[in-house]
Amino acid sequence: MRPSRLSRLACLALILCLYLSASTLWAAEPIRIGVAGPESGDLASYGIPTLNAVRMLAKEANAKGGVLGRQIEVLAQDDVCKPEIAANVATKLVSDHVDLVIGPICSGATRAALGIYKDARKVVISPSATNPDLTQNGKYPNFFRTIASDDTQARQEVDFAVKKLGLKRLAVIHDKGDYGKGLAEFAKRFVEAGPAKLVLFEGVTPGAVDYSAIVQKIKHADADGVIFGGYHPEASKIVTQMRKRGMQTAFISDDGVKDDTFIKVAGPYAEGVYASGPQDTSKNPMTKIAIDSYKKEYGVEPGAFYLNAYAATLAAFNAIDKAGSTDFDALVKTLRNAPVDTPLGSIRFDERGDALGVGFAMYVVKNGAYQEVQ
Repeated sequence: MRPSRLSRLACLALILCLYLSASTLWAAEPIRIGVAGPESGDLASYGIPTLNAVRMLAKEANAKGGVLGRQIEVLAQDDVCKPEIAANVATKLVSDHVDLVIGPICSGATRAALGIYKDARKVVISPSATNPDLTQNGKYPNFFRTIASDDTQARQEVDFAVKKLGLKRLAVIHDKGDYGKGLAEFAKRFVEAGPAKLVLFEGVTPGAVDYSAIVQKIKHADADGVIFGGYHPEASKIVTQMRKRGMQTAFISDDGVKDDTFIKVAGPYAEGVYASGPQDTSKNPMTKIAIDSYKKEYGVEPGAFYLNAYAATLAAFNAIDKAGSTDFDALVKTLRNAPVDTPLGSIRFDERGDALGVGFAMYVVKNGAYQEVQ
C-alpha cells in the first residue's frame, strides 16, 4: 500500500523537526576552555589571577551570546606548578574534551604537559611560561605565549646591572628549576661576554628554610650584585638573610619575583630589590578596563600575569571567532595571522608561538610597591 500524501508530509515534518533539534543541540554545545595553573601552594598568587581573568572574560562573552553563538565553559585544574601534577592535569583536561587551554603558568609544568596537549591537538596559550626552549625548533606547534622569553629577560637584567647600576662583580644563582636555571644560564652567558666578572654561579634547593650557605658564598665572593633566577619564596628568604647580615648587595631578579607576595613576605627587606617584568601598559585604555573590571568582580587588585592572561584569553576567543571553529589547524593559523587588541597592545604570534611586540621592563621596590625604573 502506498503511503498517503498526508503521511509523507508528516514524515517530512518529523525529519525536519529532528534535524532542527540536532542543529539546536549542536549549537548549544559549549566551547570548553581549560585553565591549568597553581590554585594552591606557594605559587597560587601566579595562578589565581589567570583563572579569574578567564572566568571574567568568559562571563562577559556569555552575556553577549558567547563565541560563535556558543557559551564558554571554563574547566580549571590546579597543577601547583609541579611538573608531575601538570602532566596529570593535562590528561584530565584532554579527557574532559577542552577545546583550548590557557596556561600552564610555570615553565617546568608547561614542559611536562605540552607533549600531552600536542598529541591531543590542543592549542595551549600561556601567560607566563618563559623558558626559551618551549618555542624553539618547532617542537610544540600547539604552544603560544603572551610573554617574552627568558633570554630577552636575562639580557635586560644583565644590561641593567652593568650599564645602569655599574656593577662589576656579579653572582648568578637559581632555584634549579626549568624557569630559574634556564634564565640564570642565559644571564651567566651574558655576564661572561661583557665587562663584568662572574664571581659565583650556583643553584639553591627550593623550599629550604635556611639559605645562609649561599648568602655566605655571595659575601665571600665579594659580589656587588646578585642576579637570581626563580620564584618569590626563595628570593624573599635569601634577600631577608642577606639584609639581616648587613649586606647591601644589589639584588636583581625576574618576573617570578615581581609579585606583591614577595613584598609581603620580605617586608622591609624587599626595599630596593630590582626585578624584570612585563612592560608597563597602564596608558593603554584596555589596561584600565581590565584592572577596573577585576577590582569590581573580585574586590582586590589583580596579581602577577593577570594582563598577560587577559591578553591570552582575548587571543583565544578572537582565534575561535575568526577561524569560525575550534579546529586545531584553523586556530593555529588564525593565532599567527589575525591580530587582536589587548591590554598589551595589538598582538599576534610568530611562527614559533611568541607574541610579537611583547617585552620586559625593570622595576624596583620603593615604599612597599614595585615601580618601573625610568
